[in-house]
Amino acid sequence: MNALGPEDLLARGLQKLEESEYKGAESAFQAIKDRYPYSKTVITAELKMADSYIIRKDFDSALAVYDDFERLHPKDSNIPFVMYQKGLCYLQQVKTTDRDQTDTINAKEKFERLVNRFPESEWADKARVNIRKCIVYLAEYELYVGLFYFNMGKYGPALDRFTYLIKNYPDVGQYNEALEYISICKQRLAASEK
Repeated sequence: MNALGPEDLLARGLQKLEESEYKGAESAFQAIKDRYPYSKTVITAELKMADSYIIRKDFDSALAVYDDFERLHPKDSNIPFVMYQKGLCYLQQVKTTDRDQTDTINAKEKFERLVNRFPESEWADKARVNIRKCIVYLAEYELYVGLFYFNMGKYGPALDRFTYLIKNYPDVGQYNEALEYISICKQRLAASEK
């Protein structure tokens, strides 16, 4: 590989990527970054390296590549795509709504940043759809936690969660259910005070 120029390395990396030989692809792309950092092929190599990581579900490595790309090429035309992919890396890691929602929050923040910075971009349109998904996940999580407290008879904390849900996520499907539980929690709290 030492004698190969940047174009040949890129061709090799793309071929390896197509053949699902991700480690070989990543190695070729990394060689371009290391040996030819000022080559016109480096941008493609960086983006394809991140693609390889995403395919392998190595989202942390993909995020690191995207962060470096954004830092090194802040004016590049691929920045909206990179910002979208960063949000997607977090969103892909969201497992279920009954677990910690840090990845959902991070995804939402990345998508919102893209929409704010490049509102007319095609990637901003896609980000808006995913922002909505994140909001639904977060509302479902609040409902889940509220129901957990409710079922344990902890009506104060349950009431707090349901109230938070309707204040922060008023236009998602959990709104009416949360309102019903707010009413029940208030009744049970009032009854326990008597």
